[in-house]
Amino acid sequence: MKIGVKVSEAMTQKPIVVTSTLSIFDCAKIMQENNVGSLIVKENNLLGIITEEDIVKKAVSKKLNLDSTLAKDIMESNLFTISGKEDIYEALTLMKEKRIRHLPVVQNGELIGFLTIKDILKIQPRLSEIVVENFDLREEDKKSEFFRKKIEGECETCKNFSNLFYLNSKWVCEECLES
Repeated sequence: MKIGVKVSEAMTQKPIVVTSTLSIFDCAKIMQENNVGSLIVKENNLLGIITEEDIVKKAVSKKLNLDSTLAKDIMESNLFTISGKEDIYEALTLMKEKRIRHLPVVQNGELIGFLTIKDILKIQPRLSEIVVENFDLREEDKKSEFFRKKIEGECETCKNFSNLFYLNSKWVCEECLES
């Protein structure tokens, strides 16, 4: 299924790049200053990606020294890349298969951009349904438990205040749920 939007149209064209010897503290500072959640780690060639999640799970939670721990110590180096010529749907499919949210974009072996789920949704918000369909956002148990939950509020279909159930990405009342 083609979306008709190329990866090069949605990607960040100037991703933030750091060296592998930069401290985790400096990486976090760069992320904060640039309002990004991930960085490309590159020397002469593409080495890895470091995300906020990497910093939290691989450094902070293990009480590593953020000044002496380096990007290369916690970066994800098992990288999957994509060409800028590919359709966004191909990127989503690859992200789903590999359970990743970030893709370096390469052309002739050179980094030309960086694609994230946020980038895709900025250019094509209606792809959120495909993103949700394609990603296991929760373990199946938690997902089915979530969908069985009910809350009180305004039904997104009939606008009545009632107990609501989650159905097809909407909170609906029991009447709308049955119809």
